[in-house]
Amino acid sequence: MKKILVILFLGMFMLGLVSASIITGGATQDQDARYSDDPERNQGDESEVKVMASVGVKATAGEYVGEGGKEIQIQERDENRVRLRVGNYSADCECNLTQNKTQDRTRFYAQLSNGRNAEVKIMPDVASETALTRLRLRVCSAENNCSIELKEVGRGDNAELAYELRVRKEARVFGLFRTRMQVSAEVNAENGEIIRTGKPWWAFLASESEEVEE
Repeated sequence: MKKILVILFLGMFMLGLVSASIITGGATQDQDARYSDDPERNQGDESEVKVMASVGVKATAGEYVGEGGKEIQIQERDENRVRLRVGNYSADCECNLTQNKTQDRTRFYAQLSNGRNAEVKIMPDVASETALTRLRLRVCSAENNCSIELKEVGRGDNAELAYELRVRKEARVFGLFRTRMQVSAEVNAENGEIIRTGKPWWAFLASESEEVEE
């Protein structure tokens, strides 16, 4: 009788161990399945990849091909300043400039103070021509102390990435006194539109010339 009880006890004990093992294994398998199929987890991974793709990597010195096959040069000026050059036009940028290569084209971005990454869709050559046309000037050169800078303008949600062209323009006050005045124009680097122009307060008293003083 004792042997029968011992055998029954051992049988029930072994059966309990097997059942516990099956339950634990099933729970682990279900938990892993839920974790791997979690849409929020997968969405988070996908969002992280998209963010990294949009930010790109830090722009480095070299020659690149932009949209439309335009050749772009990136020159490092110092630790936080780079120069974008297209043909005879260039613009310095003291900004966090990144690059993202897609197939055989490279796009450039600058991070604004509000956290937005603004794409540099307009290059210095186009921005310069737009600004010069608005200011009624023909050239941007050392003779008229012309400079072009890619910078952030505006604040908060209104922050934009823009080219600022500054130049000393020949003028005559009251049509008699010959002088030069500092004028400027800002061109949106994303859409090429004029944001604003700047002139001294007395500009309405002066007649401006389209010619550059020799």
